Amino acid sequence: MTDRREVAIVRRPGQAPSVRDGLAGLLAAYHLRTQAEKGEAVAGVDGLPDRYREEIADPQAVFVDAVVLLALSGDTAVGCLVVSAPVDGRCEIKRLWTDPAHRGRGIASSLVGAALVHAAESGVRGVRLSVWKWRTGAIALYEGLGFTVTESWDEREQLVCMERAV
Repeated sequence: MTDRREVAIVRRPGQAPSVRDGLAGLLAAYHLRTQAEKGEAVAGVDGLPDRYREEIADPQAVFVDAVVLLALSGDTAVGCLVVSAPVDGRCEIKRLWTDPAHRGRGIASSLVGAALVHAAESGVRGVRLSVWKWRTGAIALYEGLGFTVTESWDEREQLVCMERAV
């Protein structure tokens, strides 16, 4: 069993994420789970919408302007989070995912905390994110970290938009 102290959060500034660092597998799990939760389960990555398959196949190209944070247990990626490049004084958190076998150890909180540090270092005034309304655990995590629900900037139904100052 991996203990919380053995998990490190690494930021890859100037280093593009790659398939070999474990990010692709985490993104695949995230997108497959999300599709299933939306009632649109697919058998595998090939059944995902194009934009999600592109993230999995070539995260280096898709996240070229973003900062990718990985939670590592030894050499194994067990969590990820993407921080978009700043736009209008804000950046956005996307793709927060912790491998289910490693949940309950504070990895998601550590990833969000590292994202907030990165945002502060980038000089932005705020961080925003969107989360599906049925992900009540994630919403509670974000609220506990100071995020509040705000007016939606996304037209998809069942998304909760949240924001916090840095």
